[in-house]
This record gives sequence, C-alpha cells and structure tokens, in this order.
Amino acid sequence: MYIEKVKIKNFKCFEGWFEVDFNQGVNIIVGGNEAGKSTLLEAIHLCLTGMLNGKYLRNELSPYLFNRNVERDYLKSIGTKAPLPQPDVQIELFLGGDNDALEDLRGNKNSEKNDKACGLLFTIEFDKKYDGPYAELLKTNDINSIPLEFYHVQWWEFSRQPATARGIPVKSALIDSTSTRVQSGSDMYISRIVREFLDEKERVAISQAHRKLKDAFKGDGNVDAINKRLAEAAKISRKNVSISVDMSSHNAWENSLMTYIEDVPFHYIGKGEQCIIKTRLALSSKKNSEATVLLIEEPENHLSYSKLNQLISDISTDNSGKQVIITTHSSFVANKLGLDHLILLREARVTRIKDLKASDFFHKLPGYDTLRLVLSQKSILVEGDCDELIVQRAYMDANKGRLPIDDEIDVISVGTAFLRFLELAKALKIPVIVATDNDGNLDKLKKKYADFEGVAHIKICYDPEIDKGDLIIGDKAFNYNTLEPKLLKANSVDAFNKLFGTDHALDDLHRYMLRKKTDCALAIFSAPANITYPKYILDAIAK
Repeated sequence: MYIEKVKIKNFKCFEGWFEVDFNQGVNIIVGGNEAGKSTLLEAIHLCLTGMLNGKYLRNELSPYLFNRNVERDYLKSIGTKAPLPQPDVQIELFLGGDNDALEDLRGNKNSEKNDKACGLLFTIEFDKKYDGPYAELLKTNDINSIPLEFYHVQWWEFSRQPATARGIPVKSALIDSTSTRVQSGSDMYISRIVREFLDEKERVAISQAHRKLKDAFKGDGNVDAINKRLAEAAKISRKNVSISVDMSSHNAWENSLMTYIEDVPFHYIGKGEQCIIKTRLALSSKKNSEATVLLIEEPENHLSYSKLNQLISDISTDNSGKQVIITTHSSFVANKLGLDHLILLREARVTRIKDLKASDFFHKLPGYDTLRLVLSQKSILVEGDCDELIVQRAYMDANKGRLPIDDEIDVISVGTAFLRFLELAKALKIPVIVATDNDGNLDKLKKKYADFEGVAHIKICYDPEIDKGDLIIGDKAFNYNTLEPKLLKANSVDAFNKLFGTDHALDDLHRYMLRKKTDCALAIFSAPANITYPKYILDAIAK
C-alpha cells in the first residue's frame, strides 16, 4: 500500500486546493524556504495519525493552521452584505495497492466524488450545530479571528466511516532531524519502532518484567519507609497514600520505555545519528501486513558528508517496499536518489524533471544547477563564467557594492542550455532574466526564444544592434557581437589597456580579450574603478 496522491485545502501555506502525485518508492521534494515542504509532510502525517507535533490535533486547534490569506479574506468580509463562509481545512490521501484492507476505505467521501477511490479525509471545519450562536456572533460584528470555539475535527475514511489510527492500514513515520520531540523522557517514534519488532510472547514477557520492577520498587526498604511516613503525614485523604511505579494499564510499560544507544539515552545522542538510527529502524521494521510511509524532513541537517552518504545509501538500496517521501535542499541527496524521483515545489506549484522536454539534459547536468534555479527567488541566466563575473560586477556597481545573491538573485552560468532552464522556469513561474549575446543574427535569436515571448516572469536581454568589422582571426571573421567586443565598444581602447596593463591597438585588444577571456573578466570584476556596461547588461540587472 502507498499514497498515490495528496490533496490539501487551506492548510498553512496552501491557499485553496493543492495536489501532488507520488511514486510508490522514493519521492524527493525540493523547494525553497516557505515553499511548503514541511507543511506537506505534516499534512500527510496528520491525515494518517491525527497528530501534529506529537499531539492529537483535535485538542490543539489554532488559527495558525489556516492559510493566512484565506483567514484575512474571511475576516474582511465580516460585516459586509455577503460575508464569506467559515474557512475550512481539508486533507485527502488517495491510497493505492493490492491489499484487501484498502477495500474498507473505498468510497466517494472525497472532493472528486470518486466512488472507486480508497483513502482518508481529515477536516477542520465549522460545526453546523453552532449555526445559531454563530449567527448571533455575526450580528455583533466582533469577530477578529476564526471562531474556533465553533469548529471541530473530522476524520473519515472515503467509505464514510469514521477513521481511527488503529484501523488505518498505512502507517506513517515522520523523521525530522531539525528537531527532536521527546515525551516522558524518551523519543516516542523510536520507542514505537522498537516495540514493532516484538511478537506477542515478547510483549507479555516485558510486561511481566515491568510488574516485577514495580514489586521490587515497592519492596525496597527506603521506598517502604517513605510510604509509611506519607501514610502517617498525609491529610489529603483518609485512605492510604503511597508512591509506586505506574501500572494503571496493561501496557503501562510502553509509556516508560527508554531507548539506549551504547548505554546513552536516545535523546542525548547527536541529532544526525538520531536521524540515521530512526531511518534504519523504520526501513527494517516492516510487518507483512502493512506498508509504512516514511517521511523524512531534510536529512542533510546535522549530518557530515560521509554520514549523509550512509543514510542515502540505506534509502536507495532499501528493498522493504516502503514508500519514502523526503524533503531536501541538497543537490547531493537529489543526485544520489535520482532525478526521476524529484518533485519541484514552488509557491504551491509542482513539476517533475521527468515530465520536462529537457529531462535528459537535467539528468546529465553536472552540479544540478537546476536546484539552484528552483530554490532562487530570482535568477539571471548567463552563458559562461566570464558573463557571470561581468553581470555580478555590474550589479554591484549599480547597488552600492551588494552582490546579486545579497538581494536573493542567483546568477547562474548555463552554457548554451538557456531553453532547458527556461522550460523549468516557465513551469514553476520562477522570475528569470536571460542575458545573452545576439551573435550577429537577431532573427535566429527571436525565433529561439519565441515560446517565452510575453511570459510575464521571463525577460530576454540582448543587444539589438548588429556590429561588424574587418578583423579576421585565423581563417574566420571575428564575432563583434559577443560580450567582450560589446564591453570594449561601451568603453574605450585606452580605458581597457589601462585596466589590463596592456598597450594594444583596437584589433590587437580584441584578440587579447578573446584569448584571455577569464583573465579579462576577473580584471574587470576586481577593478577599483567602474566601467561602462552595454545596455542589455544594465537591463538584465535592473530591478
């Protein structure tokens, strides 16, 4: 069993409906900060367990669970002639697989009204039984936040039967290496995983051992003396007062279970090691009757390169049949687990590398600059390292010495692969500027970028003027329409000779700049004095 699809409505950063499909095996979710990666994992875990941040949500309702824009629009409508209906949160998990247990979850209690779908629905919604009190509250026009006192949590199977954690055949484990949730002195998740290794005979044996611990505790002379003093001094009850070990339920031992690693309590070891141990235990603890969904939040946190490599190796070679959903910023993680599994998330928009025309290119791309594009607030795409240096310096000159990255603008050298990156930018609506040479053929250039003409968040910058000259290098005519000759045209021979420490005439300076492209770009980038930049470069850095 596995999650085929999740649909989320108005939960935290997701405004309106959001949905994403998953592979049966590994899924890697990449996105910038506030893109919704963590919220997506929380939503999945919530719909499978009813818990958020280690607590049952029905007892922890907060207005911050609702999308802020939805809440704001609702509050603005209060007091108008047409107030908006009370906001709601919905999370739907569509499940797939051949397990017979899924049949109990089949039904049409989902937003698609699909009778054949198997899954779960988790909602935070207005309780209709409070229609009267709510109508009275509306009359006062005194609603400053979502009236959660009139809300309730509903958890359903698509079959329209109430859902319970025990009855859900798909189990989830949320592993977040950025924080460690500890309750009653132990990590709840790892304790549950350890318990899953035990058969019924072993569980009975532990329970009996725990009872013996109680008897030994009560039989200790010091404890007995303390209890006698309590009995003599206590005035709160006429009955006997004493202290002992909690045995209030048959599985009380589970609540006091402590996991040790090399005789050190689990929550005292490093967070990186915690993440590795949790993941390995989860991957190895599969029962035949269930297919656990493993949710891993940014595994690169707190892990050295070698430890991260171990963890990713464990996941990539896993044969347990688990479905793994990972969030990450790391190109290393994406590389090791494979770009076929990559889900790119940006502003509640989703795309997959494998669905792009440029899929083959991104699979072969060294360094995975595709992740830089996805994670950037805005990008300037250039052809090579020299162009990158010039654009960086032009931006610094225009912005009091600040680098583009200081203003969340990433300058990315993409070689001749502009169109492939623009396809990705168009799919995710990433603001992108291309700074490119015209190479002496404007018609060819316009045809090349025709598919992106008029796209609001994409801007193509080039020099509209074709320059010509008589210089021949070898047996080829010199190209006057690349970056270096355009820079020389915008300045002067004397200025660049002074900058480079040379004494060349115009043609020789063209030859020099062509032969030493990188040295010249570095000299311009490091120069104490500013130079003049071609207009298309200035257009590319304009805000």
